[in-house]
Amino acid sequence: MFDLFLKVSTLSFPGLGIGEFTIDSVAFTVFGREIAWYGVIITCGILLAAIYGLSRAKLEGIGTDDMLDVILASVIFSVLGARLYYVIFYGNYKTFYDVIAIWNGGLAIYGAVIAGAITLVVMAKIKKRSPLVLLDIGAASIPLGQAIGRWGNFMNAEAYGYETTLPWRMGIVESGTTIYVHPTFFYESVWNFAGFFLLWYFYKKKKYNGQIFLMYLAWYGFGRMFIEGLRTDSLWLIPNVIRVSQLLGAISFAVCAALLIFFGIKYRGRKPLLADNREKDSKVEE
Repeated sequence: MFDLFLKVSTLSFPGLGIGEFTIDSVAFTVFGREIAWYGVIITCGILLAAIYGLSRAKLEGIGTDDMLDVILASVIFSVLGARLYYVIFYGNYKTFYDVIAIWNGGLAIYGAVIAGAITLVVMAKIKKRSPLVLLDIGAASIPLGQAIGRWGNFMNAEAYGYETTLPWRMGIVESGTTIYVHPTFFYESVWNFAGFFLLWYFYKKKKYNGQIFLMYLAWYGFGRMFIEGLRTDSLWLIPNVIRVSQLLGAISFAVCAALLIFFGIKYRGRKPLLADNREKDSKVEE
């Protein structure tokens, strides 16, 4: 989630020997309109995730043209889903303009994941492809975009946690006073990068379609379940009792971990699905 307030912030990481420095959330101006670093960074994350997704599609035997159509639809509806999720649980908008004013901030990653998954299933039907294969491709790609996108939160000086004295604490000046907080944007970025490399390693070893999708939901849900509990800007299902994304993360982890165990037992001993593709490629090269 992010709330876009264009500003200059003063940060520091004293435990790491980094003194105070300033960051500007505005990257540049186009025709008099300020363009935020958040938008620039998240766009880079989307592009890199899309490029990686094309490589996974090739491995699955899906053509570039078909995959580009899938990616375009997924990006559009993921952004809409991220906004809808935020609007539903934030619930403090009084006009339709406020609801659609995405340029003023207000996105939630879980909304993007849900809408993106639905879009992949629909596009699979349109393109006559396996929905589970497209979900695997999407799940393998999205952690890369998430890991990069979280640095947009850093440029906005947002998505941080409660006060702490840990060595990697982040200092932020608010109303002339410096507070030291958990850099939760960084925690999630690292967690997503780790998830990306984990799924990259296991992709060619998957034994059934949908395995990577389940692994992503379990991995991200487990991390978000803990990281969300440290944040000060959560969306609440029940104010000060249940955080929406923390609950969703816990449910995702529990359900998907159970399914991974079940299918792991069911398909024990099966040869990786993509082994046949690698064997075909090697014969063609010969």
